Amino acid sequence: MLNRRPRRQMNQMNVVPYIDVMLVLLVIFMVTAPMFTPGVIDVPSVSEAPAIDVRPLEVTVDAAGKIELIDGEQKSRVDSLDDLASQLKERVGAEQRPVAISADANLKYAEVVRIADRLHQAGVKRVALTVKQTSKQ
Repeated sequence: MLNRRPRRQMNQMNVVPYIDVMLVLLVIFMVTAPMFTPGVIDVPSVSEAPAIDVRPLEVTVDAAGKIELIDGEQKSRVDSLDDLASQLKERVGAEQRPVAISADANLKYAEVVRIADRLHQAGVKRVALTVKQTSKQ
């Protein structure tokens, strides 16, 4: 008889089958996840909602950087940001009318941010940016 050494027990766990199973599950989830459409949110409804009759003030900036303030049908030319801030302080008032900034698409983004920052410094809390919605074809 051959002198065989006793076989030692392995103290390690073989994780290769578990890794294979996890990779298969990962592929399955990656394939099926885009197929699910997000659910429609069912928001609560009320019998009557108060009508919002406050029209926002609109600050328009053209490609040359000229600023104009539009309040309904009334248009006024603005020479500087400080002039814009003083006019808005008068018109926004205590009810905090919203202010919408409409800028030319070719205007630098930094200019729009500078105007929004000056409005914030003037105490205007509700500032929005106006965008044009593109149609999907």
